[in-house]
Amino acid sequence: MDWRGYEQVTKYIYETLGKATGVKIEGHGSSCKVKGKSGVYHQIDVLTSHSDGIHTYRTAIECKFWEDSINKDIVMKVAEIIEDAGINKGVIVSKKGFTTDGISFAKYKNIGLVELRELENRDREEFNLGMLNIKTELRRPEILGIMIDNVGENLRPEHTDTRQIIVRVKEGEEIPFENYLTTFKMELHKEAPDNVVEKYYELKGAELFTKGAKKSIKIRGFTLKGKLTIKDIDLKWDIVDEVWLIMNSLFDEKSFTISKMGAIQQSKPKNRPR
Repeated sequence: MDWRGYEQVTKYIYETLGKATGVKIEGHGSSCKVKGKSGVYHQIDVLTSHSDGIHTYRTAIECKFWEDSINKDIVMKVAEIIEDAGINKGVIVSKKGFTTDGISFAKYKNIGLVELRELENRDREEFNLGMLNIKTELRRPEILGIMIDNVGENLRPEHTDTRQIIVRVKEGEEIPFENYLTTFKMELHKEAPDNVVEKYYELKGAELFTKGAKKSIKIRGFTLKGKLTIKDIDLKWDIVDEVWLIMNSLFDEKSFTISKMGAIQQSKPKNRPR
């Protein structure tokens, strides 16, 4: 997962958790920009909104897929953007947590802090990850086909390691093919069960290559084909084997686990995350 995938997962989590309370995603990614009182446009990673029936409240979520903890300087920058843009609440989501001064200043400025990271061995002790028994509805997005435009080859997921495929767009930026698959799978969750969906990604002037390969293939784009499968199941398994991500909200002391299938489960950590 890279920073784009991190933003997509963050959007998915907040969108999923917010459905019960009417939270909506107003925008996300590089195209999501809000004009401030200063006249400056600010890019917001994920922008949500909810209403109490009278007023609408907006929350700006800043994603930091960094290898360092977030310090007070970053918190100050986010606080300034929130104030200038007239947004009601700010949240910073970090892969590596926060420094002490960052936490103190965020609390002072009422900026929410969330640590979202992959599962580690220490989480076996920190979280009550035991046997999980759930009778639930399993929603599984399935990739049925990948058709590369201008090549005529149908890459089948079961025969191709898509984790090794890179897309080099016209501007020269290299994007992991898995990012497109992750986004498409999340979109399939909104479709009717067993409805086969095809989506074309236009990428004029782009190239396709695998890691370590010297040659690349010029493409105009590609089509992803998939469907959402739903079935009622009785699940019994060791949560540790299924958990992909751990999410800790520092100030309200809420913790969640996220599985690779997209299931979100609230957890009760033994110790408050730092």
